[in-house]
Amino acid sequence: MSDSPLQSWRERDGKLLRLRLARPKANIIDAAMIAALDAALAAAAADADLSGVLLDHEGPHFSFGASVEEHLPETCAVMLRGLHTLVGRMVDFPVPILVAARGQCLGGGLEVAAAGHLLFVAPDASLGQPEIRIGVFAPAASCLLPERIGRVHAEDLLFSGRAIDGAEAARIGLANAAVADPEAAALDYFDRHLAPHSASSLRFAVSAAHGAAATRIKDRLAEVESLYLDGLMATHDATEGLRAFIEKRPTNWENR
Repeated sequence: MSDSPLQSWRERDGKLLRLRLARPKANIIDAAMIAALDAALAAAAADADLSGVLLDHEGPHFSFGASVEEHLPETCAVMLRGLHTLVGRMVDFPVPILVAARGQCLGGGLEVAAAGHLLFVAPDASLGQPEIRIGVFAPAASCLLPERIGRVHAEDLLFSGRAIDGAEAARIGLANAAVADPEAAALDYFDRHLAPHSASSLRFAVSAAHGAAATRIKDRLAEVESLYLDGLMATHDATEGLRAFIEKRPTNWENR
């Protein structure tokens, strides 16, 4: 296992920043992973020669999700604010972020993937927001998914907690394509459709196409974070669901 939760390097004459989740097989989106991703993106954002970012992963799974332990009341405020800072940086990022995912892409993992611009997945990948099953909800996904796939599909995934495969993700617009080799597809997209352009003009194109959505997402993140921390986490069932998951026991819902 890598000493760092994230690998980072440049390719394509420095035009492409490669980021790779490097804590297989789960690639948990914990505080260390969030901080590493945020730092790597912050360091690259002002590079005038940068034309894109590709985020992928070691191992068979993109991510099992966020750290459930860090969702407990004593740590969840710090964890959520870190994740939401990262999501805000991603939706505001000046050049396209491409994401390639295989295997499980769940919970906080899907939130990170959905914060990118283009998503390439394996046909048999599993994508979902299972948080409701353990008594909480997905704050970032509640802001990201309606913008990306519309209210009907977003509410289905957020209310049910069900997972969908890569083919369905592509059909509903969550993913750009379901392909056998998502990393190769993302690299091909970069080489054919992004690298030939002026990096300066590409930044204006990203701002024009994505700027309004980014503003809405960031505004909603603050509201939903407050709902989570001040509302949800004051309930019995939220803490019960999290602790039951950690303790590997049945939940005792009291509906309060």
